[in-house]
Amino acid sequence: MRITILAVLFLFISCAEKPRTEVEQWEAQAENITIIRDDFGVPHIYGKTDADAVFGLLYAQCEDDFNRVEQNYIWATGRLAEVEGEEALYSDLRAKLFMTEEEAKANYENSPAWLKELCDAFADGINYYLHTHPEVKPKLLTRFEPWMPMYFSEGSIGGDIERISTRKIKSFYESGMELPEMEALQLKKEEEMAEPQGSNGIAISGELTESGNAMLLINPHTSFYFRGEVHVVSEEGLNAYGAVTWGQFFVYQGFNEKTGWMHTSTYTDVMDEFKETIVKNDGKLFYQYGEELRPVDSSSVTLKYKDGESMKQKTFPMYRTHHGPITHQVDDQWTASAMMWEPVKALEQSYIRTKQDGYDGFRKMMDIRTNSSNNTVYADAEGNIAYFHGNFVPKRDTIFDYTEPVDGSNPKTDWQGLHTVDENILVLNPANGWIQNCNSTPYTSALEFSPKREDYPNYMSRDQENFRGIHAIGLLTDRSGYTLDGLIEMAHDPYLPAFEALIPGLVRAYNENTKAYPELQESIEVLREWDFTTSKESIAMTLAHYYGTLCYAKAERPEGMYSMQWVQYWGSDWPDAQKLDMFQETLTKLQKDFGTWKMPWGEVNRYQRLNGYIRQPFDDDKPSIPIGFASGTWGALAAYGARYDNNTKKIYGTRGNSFVAAVEFGDKVRAKTILAGGQSGDPDSPHFDDQAQRYADMEFKDAAYYKDDVLKRAKATYSPGEKY
Repeated sequence: MRITILAVLFLFISCAEKPRTEVEQWEAQAENITIIRDDFGVPHIYGKTDADAVFGLLYAQCEDDFNRVEQNYIWATGRLAEVEGEEALYSDLRAKLFMTEEEAKANYENSPAWLKELCDAFADGINYYLHTHPEVKPKLLTRFEPWMPMYFSEGSIGGDIERISTRKIKSFYESGMELPEMEALQLKKEEEMAEPQGSNGIAISGELTESGNAMLLINPHTSFYFRGEVHVVSEEGLNAYGAVTWGQFFVYQGFNEKTGWMHTSTYTDVMDEFKETIVKNDGKLFYQYGEELRPVDSSSVTLKYKDGESMKQKTFPMYRTHHGPITHQVDDQWTASAMMWEPVKALEQSYIRTKQDGYDGFRKMMDIRTNSSNNTVYADAEGNIAYFHGNFVPKRDTIFDYTEPVDGSNPKTDWQGLHTVDENILVLNPANGWIQNCNSTPYTSALEFSPKREDYPNYMSRDQENFRGIHAIGLLTDRSGYTLDGLIEMAHDPYLPAFEALIPGLVRAYNENTKAYPELQESIEVLREWDFTTSKESIAMTLAHYYGTLCYAKAERPEGMYSMQWVQYWGSDWPDAQKLDMFQETLTKLQKDFGTWKMPWGEVNRYQRLNGYIRQPFDDDKPSIPIGFASGTWGALAAYGARYDNNTKKIYGTRGNSFVAAVEFGDKVRAKTILAGGQSGDPDSPHFDDQAQRYADMEFKDAAYYKDDVLKRAKATYSPGEKY
């Protein structure tokens, strides 16, 4: 009998299904996923579950641009120096100061089950891509882990952490000093000179549209190719279309059938600096907090960095108080940087946002309050339009000035919880019928129906307008009859209000000094006749851009003024001789670079994409496309600017309009979209630059949202692991 039982047991064990290998699990999940590529290469990913859809989404992203997927996680997890060398150590140290790998793993383990499933699918989708594409050679990350999204949870370009200066971190952790004054001034000037980051969000009520349906303009200004265009669908209610930051598993700016969301960079005060009073006792570090001494959390981290063909390493201390990590020194005091750092909740909010079907659900989602670096412009199929200025806003004692570092030893300076969404700046269905935010003050977001400055604490928002905001308000006021095409046309309006503030003062200066500057006559006449609009053919646009750029580089900036006011000052009260000398220098530069100052803007301002590198190279001798758009600095809604020195004579765009969508909500959602360049980062792909000319010509494509439309435009249908 015993022998019989053992024989049966042996037979049962031998017949039991063997555990599947990791690859077999990937292959089984891939069978639940279909990827349909449309005529522009946009991936439409269909999965049975949300986890299936995430698996397919990450697989498709890797097909389009694995280089950028990998780069984002090399940067976010603090391993950039292993690829780029020693100078990147301080970017890596910054990442580790805010979260170590062990902390990221703990956050993943403590996530709700549904979120862990999505994180698992994220890693599996990328790893299956690498398994099925052995020809792809990663720079560093040969395997992705489910805890990695914890570093990169909110979806904006770099989130709040990118605002922490790596130069200041280097100065403190290398030498224990403040950033030298001259270097600090240089850093400030570089930041002021840089092409502005930010975006435009515009929501239009159905009362002002031809169809009676609400509309939303999704117009982020990022570095080109930073986000791909995707459509991701599951049988669990996910059906989101829009822009996804490479390597993330949620649509960051986009829409579903019922709601649409657009994020603009916020200037709500969500980050503060606390000067700590450090005391050393028995070789240990403490910091003063009220009447007590608290121990400084001290640890160390060893970072690797590439040095030629070899890999070296360097060990750094890391210090933290309850305010946050010590990142730099101010007035000879160690200074902690405080910001929102709740990656689990931030991931939850970013994903939950994509599945809302109306304002009530969207508003409830905002109660999570971890969307810290952004404002949100919203529209939906119910006809609602809304604006949330920030989302994570700490409560503070208003007797302190948080625009400057505060005394961390005084408990009264501590954050006192978070403001509720209702306490934050909020606009819902204003009577004027539209909402705009172009990274400027929320107090002009809806004309006289805007929030009132006096109703909010100073830290809730700075009250500064910019030229894009002025431009948007002028276009939206007293306008109706919007169509999708009309919204797109408005979003590319060529007027540049900054030059209406800057150029007439230059012309007046010449009128008063014609005898002293006879050589300027012809060029001044070109500006005198100009209507302050940009176009490929405009010589005045070239003159104005170079003159304005030189003013930013060299002109004085009176104390207490901000960027828009500098331009107004240079156009009005700045001495005539300085205006004219600066313009003379402008002509000299154009003459030197091009042999003439009579350069049409499209001959100078170009689009070029030569390869899939993350930092684009440019070449004046290779083909490029003329672009009539202009920098957001001058008030262009369709922003187009260069963020770094191209080492060329001509200007080649690197950021601005990247992914743009105009969306209309009704019984069915309709949208038109465009990408700078194309969907793929592979120069051999037909979708590497198939949208470039359309981008220049403002010729948007229809977004295929519904399955029937997707199938009509399908060019390839496959599952992960099959050939695309």
